[in-house]
Formats: sequence, structure tokens, C-alpha cells
Amino acid sequence: MSRWYVPLTMLGLGSVGAFLLSERSRNGLRAMSEDFDQAPQRCLEWNESAQSELDRIQAALNRVAESLAPQTELGP
Repeated sequence: MSRWYVPLTMLGLGSVGAFLLSERSRNGLRAMSEDFDQAPQRCLEWNESAQSELDRIQAALNRVAESLAPQTELGP
């Protein structure tokens, strides 16, 4: 297996080089870098929606726990 390290490394490096030199990949990287500054805002929006969903699930679980709790009767 060790005799395959150098050829596989060269193949990988050549693939990365070809990817970076192609026009399509450069356009994709450019679009990703332009969208990168919007990423924190999108993460905050996702975090808020995830938190509200977790709160909703917690409320539903609390209702289920209350319905499963043993009913104690207070009597004389």
C-alpha cells in the first residue's frame, strides 16, 4: 500500500489544482465568498427558529408528563 501514497497524493493535488483553475469552480468560490458575509445572520435566524421549536417541544412534553403523573385525590 505504501507504494501507492505518492501517486495518490499527486492525483489528489492535481485534482485540486484543476478544480481551482477551472472557470466554473472560480465562479462557485466567488459566489460562496460573496454569500459568506450573510452567513452569521442566517445562522442567527436558524438558531431562533430552532430555539422556538425546542420550546414548543418542551411544552408538549410537559403536557404529556402532567397527563401521565399519578392523580392524587385529596379527601377526608
